[in-house]
Amino acid sequence: MTTIPVRDVSLFTKVIGQGYPIVLMHGGPGADHSTLLPLRPCADIFTLVFYDHRCNGRSVGADVTSMTWANLTADAEALRQALGFEQWAVLGHSFGGMVALEYALRYPDSLSHLLLMDTGADARWVQRNAAQVLAKRGYGRGAVQAAERLFNGRIRSHEILPCMLRFGRAYSYRPSLLTLLHEAVVGLRIKRRPEALIFGFGQLLKGWTVMERLSEIRIPTLVLAGRHDFQFPPEHQANLVNRIPNAQLAIIECAGHNAPMERCLLYTSPSPRDGTKDLVCRLLLEKRGGGGGGGGGGGGG
Repeated sequence: MTTIPVRDVSLFTKVIGQGYPIVLMHGGPGADHSTLLPLRPCADIFTLVFYDHRCNGRSVGADVTSMTWANLTADAEALRQALGFEQWAVLGHSFGGMVALEYALRYPDSLSHLLLMDTGADARWVQRNAAQVLAKRGYGRGAVQAAERLFNGRIRSHEILPCMLRFGRAYSYRPSLLTLLHEAVVGLRIKRRPEALIFGFGQLLKGWTVMERLSEIRIPTLVLAGRHDFQFPPEHQANLVNRIPNAQLAIIECAGHNAPMERCLLYTSPSPRDGTKDLVCRLLLEKRGGGGGGGGGGGGG
């Protein structure tokens, strides 16, 4: 792990594996790359580039107000150039999927494939609909109001954890003791930045949508979605696939908003190649005819 200076920030970066490069854009806002570490098994076939967005995790050097779509995507592009890759595949989860969509629209020649996990192209799905979904699933008024406040940035730093505790179990499908223990361990690893969460939901995502521009994305795209995701339910994922010309949809059963992580944790037996890894491999290897190439390497390690 290392910090790589790009533009006006230093991005906390971890590069592992070998083969064709995939950059992984984490969710949040206000979280870090740790949430995507369950995808490390893919490193035996691909070079995985984990990093923290500006103003998130352990990346430093800029005020939270600089967290704009232009800067988030320009940072990723500068990171690609710094690592020496001609092109790479881009994987984005949740908020990271939104960054990935913006990146694909702004730098179409820099990526070969797009992988969207439990994400959306319109912030209204999480800011307006998520609380309503929780209400329909039987969550109490306190949990519903907590979700509505959190996802719209109408919250103070010290209120974030109590709010999350009210509806946190909704992120997983029927969370088991193993799932809860795993999430607790991951949670201890995450470098949280509450100011990024508040600014992201309150300013950056307010009114954000790229739904009408999805037809501009021409590269092979895989949309992965948990059947029980309360933030971006399957009907929205279907909308993404219908609007992106070269997209395919994979609904992950018995999974929620953190579908790839749930599958990596619970469904690796009897083969170490979990369902998520197989889907990623299939998209990249079938479209390219192999896993090599992609320009130079290097980076944090």
